[in-house]
Amino acid sequence: MKTQKATYQSSMPSNTRNKLVLRRTRKRFNSRIFIDRTIETTAIVSLFFTGFAGVGAMACWGLEIIETNNPNIIISGWEQQKNICLGAMLVSFSAFLGSSLIGASFSIQRDKF
Repeated sequence: MKTQKATYQSSMPSNTRNKLVLRRTRKRFNSRIFIDRTIETTAIVSLFFTGFAGVGAMACWGLEIIETNNPNIIISGWEQQKNICLGAMLVSFSAFLGSSLIGASFSIQRDKF
């Protein structure tokens, strides 16, 4: 955000020469910057979450291989966890694609191609 500085001459009488007073004006809220940063943050977070959910799904597939190869080891609950991780990957990757598409369309509108 841009900060504007205004320079005024002091209107109060003083014994010395006129003093310059610097006053800061209030920072303006720029909605374009806010929207751009929100979209960028959403894209980054959704990519990280996609990666973590993928690691979780691969761990569940590893449990499936262990359970298949060794019938003495019984691990329960991995099927449901694998489906949850795969669903989370799908949702977060679609959020990444959507936020990237919206960000690209905003930048195209701003650049007026």
